[in-house]
Amino acid sequence: MSAHSRRTGRGQPLVLLHGVGLDHTLWDDLAPLLEADFDVLRYDMLGHGHAPGVGEGVTVQDYIAQLDAELDRAGWQSANVLGYSMGGLIAGAYAAARPQRVTRLALMSTVFRRSPDETRAVLARLEAAATQDPEAAAQVSLQRWFTPAFQARRPERVASIGQRLVRNNRAHFLAAYRVFALGDPVLAQAAPHIACPALALTGELDVGSTPRMTRELAGALPHGKAQVVPGQRHMLPVEEPAIVASALQGFFLPAAGAAPST
Repeated sequence: MSAHSRRTGRGQPLVLLHGVGLDHTLWDDLAPLLEADFDVLRYDMLGHGHAPGVGEGVTVQDYIAQLDAELDRAGWQSANVLGYSMGGLIAGAYAAARPQRVTRLALMSTVFRRSPDETRAVLARLEAAATQDPEAAAQVSLQRWFTPAFQARRPERVASIGQRLVRNNRAHFLAAYRVFALGDPVLAQAAPHIACPALALTGELDVGSTPRMTRELAGALPHGKAQVVPGQRHMLPVEEPAIVASALQGFFLPAAGAAPST
């Protein structure tokens, strides 16, 4: 694979899409737990890591085209798709636009139908990101994303996520963040047209992609289920990879376990 992607494991095809400001290394904790059952592909989305940069004109359609290209490169006609945070926006839009290419869909920590206050908050973060010191901005994000217990227990892992945020090219990051911040209508319009089975999951204490959002998202999907992980914030794939892996195995491989509860 290229510097911006990694493919490991064997089994059913599974694509992992990371969140805004991150890269494919987000999945370093979760991917090894999936490799016995899945052929796992993870890559840097446009404007992140080693992927091509993006400008102000970038849209969800550009990320859909990138996922098309990654599936083609892997030689897959279709795959299971897991999108996290901004990756959930892309994954949901992709499933609606390319129904023949998505077998099952998981949307983790995904924003859906922000309230007016939530919309104002994300737009304020977008505006602040243009001028704020990157180190300070990263610390604010880490405090929102991780539980205090995990920050105390695994400071090195939290720091590695923080360094990824600091290393972002600001112009590329802002362009991608704008897609994420303004993406609510895209997923709201796409959700009723997602024909495949879909799982929406988030942390109980996630203030960005709240349990209310996750349940509403599952309700808007024709074949959706919701799962809320107790005591967790935004960084589910890093803090609780075993819980996430179990949920994904039960969902993507239905014979392996019971369906997640709603």
